[in-house]
Amino acid sequence: METKERQAGEFEEHRAHLRAVAYRMLGSVSEAEDAVQESWLRLNRSETSQIENMRGWLTTVVARVCLDMLRARRARREEYLGDELPEPIVTLPQQNGPEDEALLADSVGLALLVVLDTLTPAERLAFVLHDMFGMSFAEIAPVVERTPTATRQLASRARRRVRGATPRSDPDLERQRAVVDAFLAAARNGDFEALVAVLDPEVVFRADRGRLAVAGAEPVVTGAAAVAGQILARAPRFARFARKATVNGAAGLIVIPRDRPIAVLGFTISEGRIVEIDLVADPDKLSSLTNAL
Repeated sequence: METKERQAGEFEEHRAHLRAVAYRMLGSVSEAEDAVQESWLRLNRSETSQIENMRGWLTTVVARVCLDMLRARRARREEYLGDELPEPIVTLPQQNGPEDEALLADSVGLALLVVLDTLTPAERLAFVLHDMFGMSFAEIAPVVERTPTATRQLASRARRRVRGATPRSDPDLERQRAVVDAFLAAARNGDFEALVAVLDPEVVFRADRGRLAVAGAEPVVTGAAAVAGQILARAPRFARFARKATVNGAAGLIVIPRDRPIAVLGFTISEGRIVEIDLVADPDKLSSLTNAL
């Protein structure tokens, strides 16, 4: 019993770290929690008396679980309609408790998660574990079943793709908020010119409606005029229900008409203009937010 209690205590010490690893690997709060739970079950089934580095052992276990989940996800996506976006981490302005701070610490920008989702499972694992969590290639290699040299190459390929596709964002949350406020005011007023003014000329709008997606609908729209038109086509119905939120550590919006959210908007803002908008309206990805808000 003492051993099990000690294991449980050690596991709880590392839970936040494991959740952060899993969220960066999977881009889903609920799936990350599943991966962490599976790592706990595997710990319970293992002989751990000879483990010298419990954090490293658990990180390796949760990484293997995530790798399996990513590979299974690829097969499911063949029948998916539209663009699939990460499950967002959302907090409202009045939420500043310890749990919310922990969630924000776990979060990374939606734009980065979108790019990570374009990597192969092995590339993503190598990049996340090495570049984000400082694990050596010798430690990562057995997980992806490669040599350390080949694992280094995986991470290098991933790094080039991330750097080439991730827009540079303004770090100041208040400046971000001012831009999002201007976006929301323009949307509520149906002001096309004001909306275009806060959008980068090459802005990208992505929408993930999950099982509500309609065949033939355009999941990605580019260009300020086209995006403004897309926003204003639906804004009169929903903009008045939009509330300020922090979405994956950045200024965002959440749309709550009644007692449950129907959409979350994440923004990437660079040099005072919106360069990316990610709309998550998949009911399955928003279900976990209902009880938390």
